[in-house]
This record gives sequence, structure tokens and C-alpha cells, in this order.
Amino acid sequence: MRILFITATRLGDAVISTGLLNYLIQAHPDARFTVVCGPVAAGLFQRMPQLDRVIVMAKRPYDLHWFDLWKQCVGTRWDLVVDLRGSAISLLLRTRARRIMRGGRRPGARIAHVGDVLSLSPPPLPVVWTSEEDRALAGTILIENDIIAFGPTANWAGKVWPAQYFVELWSCLARIFPNRKLAVFYGPGEAERSMAAPVLAIPGAIDAGGRFTLAETAAMLQRCALFIGNDSGLMHLAAAAQTPTLGLFGPSRSSEYAPSGVHAEWIAAPGPEGAAPISGLKPEQVLERLLSMMSGREETSCSSLENQELT
Repeated sequence: MRILFITATRLGDAVISTGLLNYLIQAHPDARFTVVCGPVAAGLFQRMPQLDRVIVMAKRPYDLHWFDLWKQCVGTRWDLVVDLRGSAISLLLRTRARRIMRGGRRPGARIAHVGDVLSLSPPPLPVVWTSEEDRALAGTILIENDIIAFGPTANWAGKVWPAQYFVELWSCLARIFPNRKLAVFYGPGEAERSMAAPVLAIPGAIDAGGRFTLAETAAMLQRCALFIGNDSGLMHLAAAAQTPTLGLFGPSRSSEYAPSGVHAEWIAAPGPEGAAPISGLKPEQVLERLLSMMSGREETSCSSLENQELT
């Protein structure tokens, strides 16, 4: 059985789609999969089982990337084509069955829209795939247990919680949990590292960004006790790794892109959704929410906030 799975260009959307893909893997254990995605998301699938090929679709002028994809796929007789891009190409391939997600903005959570493609309710949660090598490398970077992870970057300035707020938040967390270590996650490239630089400057911070594959990053996130980060692909990856995750939202829509995971929560800046500046979300609000999340796992509660002042 051959299945073509066309997913997103952006990392966050691609992570959200992994739950549906994992459902298909489990439902069709003899199937072989070809996954189509954008360059940023390609590494997400490198460790998935039953994989034949990842086709990286880089955008070209006049939508010629879709023609390139058709040329690579038209020679195969597919048993199922799942198209989360809502493209016309799915109608131009030979297949026994096709499932196409309707395009355009719709109300509700993105993960629910993805589940609707196969009429799955509730939708399957995102997953990560890692290897022994990835997990071994993660152990050499994050040697300590009970590491707290920060994700201070995003692909749009409006999503970026001020770096100084991350610094202030760590100052409080370090006083409450003096034995915890901080790991800072960010994506490749100088722009990402520049955004993360003030947080990386925290004494003792572990640099866990920039130079790792997505599978290695997922393995490191699995070793963390907690992840706090902006609405980004890394936030979705942390939730998929089943790391307790708190997503920070400003003008992006939590109703559509809240993190999905067994231990995932979110907090938004006060104000109307889609318009509230993320700087309106203050460190003390995030700290209170974090301690509430951790109260079931730690010998602490929101009472730990007493006499704690942000510096």
C-alpha cells in the first residue's frame, strides 16, 4: 500500500499534522509513506516508521513547485492521497482514495480541522519520532534531570515575548527551584540566535538551539521537565514530545494554534484575541500559571508565590 501525505510548509502546522500521520501508520502497518512538506519541516519526518521518501517542496514563482511535485508523483499509483494543503494536485494523481482538507481560514482549532480529514473526533495528538542516536546525543547536551526549557523565539516579532521577561521569569524560578537548570531552545540562523541571545546570557544557561536536527531537538525536549515558549514550531514540538508545555500568546490566535499535547497549556495576553500585544502578558502572570501547572508534580503550589518579587 502506498500513501502520499501532503502537509504544511511551516513547522508548527507540520507538527500538528503528525498525529494524523501516526494514525495512518498504525491503521496501515504494511503501508509505505511519501511525505511532502516544506524545507523547514523536513527533518520532522526523518525518523518516522514506514517512510519511503520525504519530498521537500520549496516554493517557486508562479506556483511551479506544485508542477514539480506532480511530476514526482504522477508515475505512482497511490492507494491513498491525504492533502492537508487543499491543493488541486490531489485531483490530478491516480489514487484509489483521496482525502483533501478544505483550504481557507475556519473557526476552531487547527488540530480539529486536521482530524476532520479522516472524520476523527477527538483528533489524534501530535507525536515526535526519534532514534537511539538522537536520544544519546540529547543526553550529552542535557546531562542534568529536571531541566526547564525556554523557547524565546518565533517567526514573527508580534509573537515574541520580550526577552527581558524571560530573564525575569527565570530569576523567580531559580529562587523557587534552586536545583533546576535552564536550557534555551531556538531555531537555526543568526536571526533566531539574536532573539535568544539575552536569554542565553543567563549564567549557567545551556545552549540547546540552532545546530541540531528536529529529531535531536525533540529528543532533548523529551528530557525537559517543563517548556515555556512563544507560539512557534518549537512550542508545538515540545507539546508533541509530551513535555509539559506552556505556550505564550499575544496577537496570534490561541483558539486556533494552542499547543496540543497530554501536558500542554497556554496563556494569552489580556485583551481581544488576535489584537492583544504579547508585552501585555507579564512575568508574574506566567509564573503563577506555571506554578499552578506544576502543583500536581512538585512539592509546591501557588503559595510559593508569596514574598516572590520579580527583579
